[in-house]
Amino acid sequence: MALTTLSNLINPEVLSDMVEKKLHDLIRFAPLAEVDNTLVGQPGDTLTLPSYSYIGDAAVLGEGSTLTPVALQTASTTVTVHKIAKGVSLSDEAILSGYGDPMGQAAMQIATAIANKVDNEMLTVLGSIASTMTYETASTTTAVAPADISAALELFGEDIDVGEKVVVVSPRLYTAIRNTNGTWLPASEIAADRLVRGAVGEIYGCQIIVSNKLKGDTAVEEVAYIVKPGALKVIMKRDTLIETDRNILDFTNVITGSKHEVCYLYDASKAIKIQAEST
Repeated sequence: MALTTLSNLINPEVLSDMVEKKLHDLIRFAPLAEVDNTLVGQPGDTLTLPSYSYIGDAAVLGEGSTLTPVALQTASTTVTVHKIAKGVSLSDEAILSGYGDPMGQAAMQIATAIANKVDNEMLTVLGSIASTMTYETASTTTAVAPADISAALELFGEDIDVGEKVVVVSPRLYTAIRNTNGTWLPASEIAADRLVRGAVGEIYGCQIIVSNKLKGDTAVEEVAYIVKPGALKVIMKRDTLIETDRNILDFTNVITGSKHEVCYLYDASKAIKIQAEST
């Protein structure tokens, strides 16, 4: 007769697989970010990432004239990888005779906690968008309105209609969007073309994502973001690591999950911030 022991039920490798598989679906804004795993297993935690400035348009060159080359201007962004982690504690009784699936629930809770942290970091990065890609409403007493989304799109310039776009809005702004006659499409009409899980509709060519994290204490404090895929990058330094430990004094089992990563604005031309006019 086989005996089921705690060591059979607590398998870090199995839990790691469970968490990793759930993470991509749980990170809500993952489709907007390019995930880079090339640094997994590489040394160092501070990364200098190069970027290049446009060399300018070509000019007419007369016959016999000499072309003067220009230097390729480079810039760089320095980011530091950090660790995010969460853990749960389960008693022997919970694991061996608890209702439901305690181990599966632990894996789901850890995955959700890590995913929410990554989403929060993406929104923090979007909050740092430069003024050149920030659209301000007409007055400090005017909250973000659906029409501001249309006006803000002009910041994309000639690329206004290039590529897919997502607008992340607060619940209040979503309510205003739904009351906008003739300019928005409900989720049922974009089901086959959804870019991000949870898109609730479309307005001005932007799929709509609602986030409580954009809800300010007042309507004026809220912000909205228009984002094209590839605007953000998430660099993974290490996949999710699940570790376990046992306290032999109170017979509890600690399960922790951690991930080393960093989010940053990879292409500033693909993201717009909408906010009430600053004072």
